[in-house]
Amino acid sequence: MNNFLNRTALLIGESSLERLKQSHVLVVGVGGVGGFAAEFLCRSGIGHFTIIDGDNIDISNINRQIIALHSNAGESKVEVMRKRMSDINPDATITAIEKFLNADDVAEIFDNDSFDFVVDAIDSIPAKSKIIEESFKRNIGIISSMGAGCRLDASKVRIAKLSETHHDGLSKAMRKRFTGNDITKQLMVVFSEEPPATESTAPSDIPGKRATVGTISYIPAVFGCHIAQYVIKKLTEF
Repeated sequence: MNNFLNRTALLIGESSLERLKQSHVLVVGVGGVGGFAAEFLCRSGIGHFTIIDGDNIDISNINRQIIALHSNAGESKVEVMRKRMSDINPDATITAIEKFLNADDVAEIFDNDSFDFVVDAIDSIPAKSKIIEESFKRNIGIISSMGAGCRLDASKVRIAKLSETHHDGLSKAMRKRFTGNDITKQLMVVFSEEPPATESTAPSDIPGKRATVGTISYIPAVFGCHIAQYVIKKLTEF
């Protein structure tokens, strides 16, 4: 066992730690929420990751993304995350895929590998929906992140079924997407009960891009903490 995991073993036990070491987690999106979730899972001893993201680090990411620095602006998010995770746990196997997932890409990702758990941290509704559908079809555990923008109150962040969410536009869109489907009553998500600060948006200066949403440093981290706790609990059954 790596020495850095000694204290984790004291808390959850050697057998649980071994289950984490043998687990393969797919993390789709390593920006705000996904980056923190991947980091916390890596520091907990997960032995195999596949991480997917097609974006590059931007200066605007520095206020809330764990990998974003002035020194690495312009670099591939997924590659920076891969290097960081490898430095945390050199024994971990980390497959990095630099790609913006479309709905049509998702089945191939699942066909090409075997996953024990899925972390969905993207906001593209078609791709997000397909990741969820494929996970359910293949009986793979999944937790999905809803909207973390326009929020300030960390105490309002919750894990709940998709059907129980409120005050969140992404959750509403996903519930509509799965209307008439049991997924709404089964999918576990991280969301905020806090009504969004709708005045904290600005029109995007990039053609075709949605409005820029106000964010703060700690909310994505809290979302990521909830995700990591849920995944570890499910994988170890502690």
